[in-house]
Amino acid sequence: MQKNSLIIFFLAICISFSSFSQSKGVKVAKVDAFQKTRILFIVDCSNSMYSKWQSDTKIKIVQSVLSNILDTLSGRPNLEIALRAFGHLKNYPPQDCDDTRLETSFSKNNIEQIRAKLKALVPKGTTPLASTLEKCAEDFPECNSCRNIVVMISDGLDDCGGDACAISQELQQKGVFIKPFIVGIGKGLREHLECIGTFYDASNEIDFSIALNNIVNLALYNTTCQVNLLDSYNESTETNVPMIFYDSKSKLPRYSFIHTFNNKGISDTLFIDPLINYDIEIHTIPHIRIDNISLIPGRHTNIPAKTPQGSMVIKYKGKELSSLKTFPILVKKKGEKDVINIHSINSSEKYIVGKYDLEVMTMPRLKLDNIEVGQSSTTTIEIPALGIANINKGKDGMMGSLFVKENNVWEFVTSLNDMINESINLLPGQYMVVTRLKASTKTTQTISKEFKIESGQVTAVILGK
Repeated sequence: MQKNSLIIFFLAICISFSSFSQSKGVKVAKVDAFQKTRILFIVDCSNSMYSKWQSDTKIKIVQSVLSNILDTLSGRPNLEIALRAFGHLKNYPPQDCDDTRLETSFSKNNIEQIRAKLKALVPKGTTPLASTLEKCAEDFPECNSCRNIVVMISDGLDDCGGDACAISQELQQKGVFIKPFIVGIGKGLREHLECIGTFYDASNEIDFSIALNNIVNLALYNTTCQVNLLDSYNESTETNVPMIFYDSKSKLPRYSFIHTFNNKGISDTLFIDPLINYDIEIHTIPHIRIDNISLIPGRHTNIPAKTPQGSMVIKYKGKELSSLKTFPILVKKKGEKDVINIHSINSSEKYIVGKYDLEVMTMPRLKLDNIEVGQSSTTTIEIPALGIANINKGKDGMMGSLFVKENNVWEFVTSLNDMINESINLLPGQYMVVTRLKASTKTTQTISKEFKIESGQVTAVILGK
């Protein structure tokens, strides 16, 4: 049996490697050297695993093939393996749905320990798939930069009435592990188990070996993609934009890049984990989102994104005063309430082609609507340079307000403080201050004064004169 297993194993390796390397011109890159990969193998040891399966019993074949795979994993950097089994602690009947245990925890250089535990497994009991998946969440110690992978080998369905599919979905969403691999030994299991994760049919020994080797290849190697940022003409001309890749299931961030053209003038190639579906946030203004992007392992994937952009420059018109403070300019998509950017004066920013409403946070506020940004063009907005009103109220304890004249109507601008002197930056226009002593009991003691503000000028406003 040992000789036959070795022949089957090496045949599987050849078939597996050939199928994995079919993509021409694609470099297969190892997973990020700073990221640890952790693979938890879960082995079914229910009493049905003693059944005859081609050259030997199911459990003997699983032990032999998996042991050989462990040889190929020995000594790999940034890789840790663990082993959990179920159905091996209690005889059936009676049924024990807690019959699952972590036999070897994650650590470095534990392959021989796993091999010994694997060899000692004796099928006895039932098949608690759901409770096994639930408990394997505790098998992965806390780690912020680990790829947690589950490989479950089983020849049957859950005997305990648990919902393994729901538990798998929940743990994926929590980020405990990425989409697990399920290897079904025998026929008729796909329709029941593929909802747990990526399912492999293993109706014979060769299929079983191929499945496990393909899974290990996927776990150990990244694949390639490029994100093409398209302009209004569907040409890949946009670049220098931040992109964040999120796990579609857990919503956790996985990769952060700034889009770059390579030395050939095309979007640079990215090496990322093919086991995850991604939601990509492309941080243009406003940002663009692409959901549920899946990659084909071992192949290069082009990801198009419509991001046509032009520039907006906002600057002063007229003489500027060096003493003026800067102020934010709120940018919104035309007709919408949400602020998508805070633009600084005398600066240029790129925006997605379209129309925008601006709110300049001067006093009074200046609203500029329906500003259009075109492809690869620059829209220049000129804001009147501010002036300064130096208001002298004559004495402390004065209260009052500042108004601006708009269409022959006085509009409120701001309340004044109660200090003697106050300096306010204002847009050019016609203004009025209205004040009186806080302690006054007579309305007739109100003082008002009109004045004009011009760009780049300081206007003294002395009340009572």
